[in-house]
Amino acid sequence: MNPSKISALIIGAGDATGGAIAKRFAQEGLLTCAVRRSADKLQPLLDEIHGMGGTGYGFACDARKEDDVIQLVEDIESEIAPIDVLVFNIGANVPCSILDETARKYFKIWEMACFSAFLTGREVAKRMVVRGRGTILFTGATAGLRGSANFAAFAGAKHALRALSQSMARELGPKNIHVAHVIIDGAIDTTFIRDTFPDRYALKDQDGILNPDHIADNYWHLYKQPRDAWTYELDLRPWIEHW
Repeated sequence: MNPSKISALIIGAGDATGGAIAKRFAQEGLLTCAVRRSADKLQPLLDEIHGMGGTGYGFACDARKEDDVIQLVEDIESEIAPIDVLVFNIGANVPCSILDETARKYFKIWEMACFSAFLTGREVAKRMVVRGRGTILFTGATAGLRGSANFAAFAGAKHALRALSQSMARELGPKNIHVAHVIIDGAIDTTFIRDTFPDRYALKDQDGILNPDHIADNYWHLYKQPRDAWTYELDLRPWIEHW
């Protein structure tokens, strides 16, 4: 199929990793559908995509709400182009002592990092199964492998996300749908890291923090992998990061 007739759906197209992934797929000719809860925040990203000659669309959606997700997928499929790749990239990294954690915030973090992945993954997979092809990529974290102190909610949600992606990969792989989980281990070059952790950000000149564009390159690589050598789980970390 002509790349201009298929779309990439990026859930969580923020200012760093998600935005870089959206630009990478648009650069390759896919019609890129970027999603955040606030559509206004998408305009700078869409301007970049259009400035580089790509095609981008912005959508406001709370991916925790089932009806909203169903409508989002329907709108893209019917008005733009079939979704050939879904990238789920919603963050929910909110530290808190287990002694102070509230039930409301714990549940919200799970909704953001896992439940919304289930909703978007399910709706897109329904379409991909009919077409007999597709790629679904989930952004995970080290918290999906081990829980650190003060990150009980985030670790629980990311463990659940990893389990979801494992189950989907085993069910959908034989249907020619590539499902992969990407573990991001390390600080990313963002304004938040620059302003909050200046000592860590100072490692940028030594390639000590992750470059969002390089992360995006790996997502594109996963999307283009031949199916005789699919990667299920990819671990990305700076060379100086401890395992």
